Amino acid sequence: MSAFWHDHTLGELDQAQWESLCDRCARCCLIKLQDEDSGQIVFTNLVCHLLDMDACRCTAYPRRHELVPDCIDFSAPLVPQLDWLPRSCAYRRVAEGRGLAAWHPLVSGDPESVHEAGISVRGKVRSESGVAEQDLEEHVIEWVEL
Repeated sequence: MSAFWHDHTLGELDQAQWESLCDRCARCCLIKLQDEDSGQIVFTNLVCHLLDMDACRCTAYPRRHELVPDCIDFSAPLVPQLDWLPRSCAYRRVAEGRGLAAWHPLVSGDPESVHEAGISVRGKVRSESGVAEQDLEEHVIEWVEL
C-alpha cells in the first residue's frame, strides 16, 4: 500500500484508507472525564465495555453507535475539533501534517508494533463495566499525552 497519508488530506481518503489509518491503539475508547468548571479533559484507565482489550478493537464495530450512543463517529472534518485526541493518534498526526510514527502498522508493516511500542491500551486498562460513576475519578491516568 502506498503512503497515501502523505499524498492526501483526511477528507480525500476513501473508506478503506480511512480505516487503515487507525493504528488500533484504542486510546479513543478510554473513558474520559471533563471538569465542569475548567473544561479540562482527563483520561481514565477504563475503556468502553465493547472493547476487546487484548486486540484493542471494538467487538461490535458496525453497531457501536447504536449500542453506545456517545461513541464518537470519527470523520475528517471532526478530527481537528477533537482536542482530546492523543498526540499519538494517527488521524491527529496526519491532520497536523506530522505524518505517521515509526511504530504505526502502515509504516512498520507489523500490526503488533503499536503494542510493542507501548502506545496501545493493551495491558493498561480495565472495562468500565461494574465501575460506579462516582468512582470514575479514582481511575484517572496521566500516560496519555494531549
